[in-house]
Amino acid sequence: MVKMHMVAALNSALRHTMSQDDKVVILGEDVGVDGGVFRVTEGLQEEFGKERVVDTPLAEAGIVGSSIGLAINGMRPVCEMQFSGFSYQALHHVIQHMSRFRQRSNSTASLPMVLRAPCAGGIRALEHHSESPESYYIHAQGIKVVMPSGPKDAKGLLIAAIKDNNPVVFLEPKSIYRSFKEEVPEEAYEIELGKANVVQEGSDVTIVTWGAMTRATKKAVEELGDVSCEIIDLRTLWPFDIDTIVKSVEKTKRAVVVQEATRACSLSSEIVAQIQERCVLKLEAPVKRVTAFDLPFPQFALEKYFLPNTTRIKTKIKEVVDF
Repeated sequence: MVKMHMVAALNSALRHTMSQDDKVVILGEDVGVDGGVFRVTEGLQEEFGKERVVDTPLAEAGIVGSSIGLAINGMRPVCEMQFSGFSYQALHHVIQHMSRFRQRSNSTASLPMVLRAPCAGGIRALEHHSESPESYYIHAQGIKVVMPSGPKDAKGLLIAAIKDNNPVVFLEPKSIYRSFKEEVPEEAYEIELGKANVVQEGSDVTIVTWGAMTRATKKAVEELGDVSCEIIDLRTLWPFDIDTIVKSVEKTKRAVVVQEATRACSLSSEIVAQIQERCVLKLEAPVKRVTAFDLPFPQFALEKYFLPNTTRIKTKIKEVVDF
């Protein structure tokens, strides 16, 4: 075990998979010589060559379209969007081809590719650099959507995503890229896609969250102190692990969903709906949500007011427990 931040853990995952399978290739803007804007791919072109770590033009549609073609022809491409806000230039490829290829081929062919994208706020970035776009990709049925909450999960989830025979959108919260380190195994390992992680067991309320909000939720729960909270980190956002959520809510009889994305038509909406459908006779309080506001992401001076924080999380937990 060695202590790593998320950038190092992701780099380790890419290095392991490229060493084990010469069909794994990386392509994106500045991923080679510069090692990516956040240095996730640093050193990989030097180690594996320019034919496997490809610096592309500034053309997101070309990057994703080329990756789809490579995957159809037996490769396992990992394409990087410099920021998730830039990935919208390739959304037609994602929705019309990446998500539909298995159905279009009547399950006779697969599309093993990963679209990586730094996402979300918290680093005072400029416009188009701070979106939380998971709902767009969840609506493109046929794609798995993953978002790690720390270095250890990031490595295991990325290796599993690259080995998966289905297309995966792998979203990486920028605010936790280098903000903390965890003990991470040096060897390769996989974390099962579609399986949530019960971060902390509790009896009073279930809190469902993911990405950078997992760490914020843990901090809020620690500050509360006197409430027994069960914290579930989804890890895979779609298809999400509803069985683990239902089992927890049936035990605690209360639930709060915490996400960084805006509120309307979001993943939190679907989670609340499914809890209501499956657990309504067990619930002892309305399910509450903590989200960003339904506004365009603001300039960085207002970022901390826009994003969910520990105060808002604690308030909702208290509302549910005291109902």
